[in-house]
Amino acid sequence: MINQNPSPTRSQAERHGFTLIELLVVISIIAVLAGLAFPAVNGAMDSARKARAKSDVTQIATAVVAYETEYGKLPTISGNSVNTAFLATLSGNSTDNPRKIVFLELSEWKKGKGGTNASGFCDPWDSASVYQIALDTNYDNSVTAGTNSTNIMKKVAVWNNPTGTTTEKTRRYVTSW
Repeated sequence: MINQNPSPTRSQAERHGFTLIELLVVISIIAVLAGLAFPAVNGAMDSARKARAKSDVTQIATAVVAYETEYGKLPTISGNSVNTAFLATLSGNSTDNPRKIVFLELSEWKKGKGGTNASGFCDPWDSASVYQIALDTNYDNSVTAGTNSTNIMKKVAVWNNPTGTTTEKTRRYVTSW
């Protein structure tokens, strides 16, 4: 009688695992897919930072307008950066804000989130890139602001001063107007 189910030979029994070539092919496919996904993730992160920066400049401008509404004058500022002294006024920690009203909530700087440090209020990309501000101190409803010295019809203008290559600066530039 012929055996219908012959027992497998040794080479057939060992064939259940992956070969080194198959494993390398799978790893290379995963690497290619990850490489394709990386620019998309990086672009999404950059868009999130730009949205955060836009929110920051809008909040700073709104805080200045609220200060002016409350006290009948614009806050005093030295220079054109949103520095720590100016932030102290808007956060209620200054003699320029005698009622101690918090016009602007502050948080420590974190990469991708922005915030304050010893230099002032910085954008989400770089802890050294302090937001810039222009106030209409002569009340003619016009300020010169931004990297291109744009003349705008606003009381307050806030923008960032991005670092990096020309392409990065253009992509990361954010204004409150």
